[in-house]
Amino acid sequence: MQVVYEHCAAIDVHQETAVTTILMTQANGHAQKETRTFTTMTSDLLRLDDWPQERGVTVVAMESTGVFWHPIFNILEEGREIILVNAQHMKAVPGRKTDVKDSEWLADLLRHGLLQASFIPPKPIRELRELTRYRKMLVQERNREVNRLQKVLEGANIKLAIVATDVLGKSGRDMLEAVVDGEQDAEVLAALARGRLRAKLADLRLALEGRVQPHHRFLLQRILAHIDFLDQSIAHIEQEIEQRLRPFEEAVKLVQTIMGLQATTTAGILAEIGIDMTCFPSDKHLASWAGVCPGNKQSAGKRLSGKTTQGNTHLRALLGEAAWAAARTKGSYLSAFYHRLARRRGKKKALVALEHKLLIIIHHVLRTKKPYNDLGAEYFDHLEKGRLERQHIHRLEQLGYTVTLTPKEAA
Repeated sequence: MQVVYEHCAAIDVHQETAVTTILMTQANGHAQKETRTFTTMTSDLLRLDDWPQERGVTVVAMESTGVFWHPIFNILEEGREIILVNAQHMKAVPGRKTDVKDSEWLADLLRHGLLQASFIPPKPIRELRELTRYRKMLVQERNREVNRLQKVLEGANIKLAIVATDVLGKSGRDMLEAVVDGEQDAEVLAALARGRLRAKLADLRLALEGRVQPHHRFLLQRILAHIDFLDQSIAHIEQEIEQRLRPFEEAVKLVQTIMGLQATTTAGILAEIGIDMTCFPSDKHLASWAGVCPGNKQSAGKRLSGKTTQGNTHLRALLGEAAWAAARTKGSYLSAFYHRLARRRGKKKALVALEHKLLIIIHHVLRTKKPYNDLGAEYFDHLEKGRLERQHIHRLEQLGYTVTLTPKEAA
């Protein structure tokens, strides 16, 4: 088998250790093998960084094991090529399994060019990715805390959510603060309503006549304090994300020309895929990496499954949000695409297809550096004009009509 890398190294990554094997091809074609085990402490990783340099190694492969590869990658990425490999793509043949054997097997695959590198964005994008993912986690935690708040209110016989659209709006927040302070008179609480909510004073009095106990007040106080803390944290991290996006302002503006992609969603998508589309040979490769294209599983000439792969779960969630927003826009090509497909295949499959369509558009927008030009809701009508004519004529004939079409220009 052809040798692609004459001098290479491979690392079997664990939380506490990094088992490293170096293969050096000799003049007779055989490989000289050296294996060492390092701890994952920074001082030991620096020794690991020096060892391949001493042996003339310029390419290193390692498994993408959880988050344990991050500290090793941070040390080794400067001055050499790092190939991060999905563990599922390099399973060894059955037999005795040890960390040393895993490292040797990985090095042998690398030596013969049989490993496929995972996509690793540049450092500024990786830092932005950590921030956007943390922001999403904070938003999810805030939503959970709001649900806990509603549960406590239900336990206290307060039905504020039935009358007020936003329990944590200005009016709702004033009422909750008053409840925490010990106010129980429904008349007094309802009087705190503002704006359009004052038109529902009678319903508010009924909804706020509860049975609030001391432990309810304590829970409400702590939950509201936690929500305030989360709001502040989200605001701070959004400021940091905004600053990190400034070098990529052009890419942000280009992506936001696509209907359904707002600032938060755009930041998350760019943090996942980066702005350099040359990392993906084509838009199909990007869609496959994201897990939004049909699967391809065949055996004996039969198609067994077209199920999508898991892909990048963070990116898929963001594309799902963008797809729902795009599907609800009026008079747009993306909305027409979704509704046209939903009638035949159902809403769920149409949504995944729209996610795929959005990602393809994002790839082309970033690659060509040209804003998105919407084709309009009538695009499919013009594209399939003949089929639509035949379909409607056939339907009218079934109803007993004789149809003659006269072009508008000749009328």
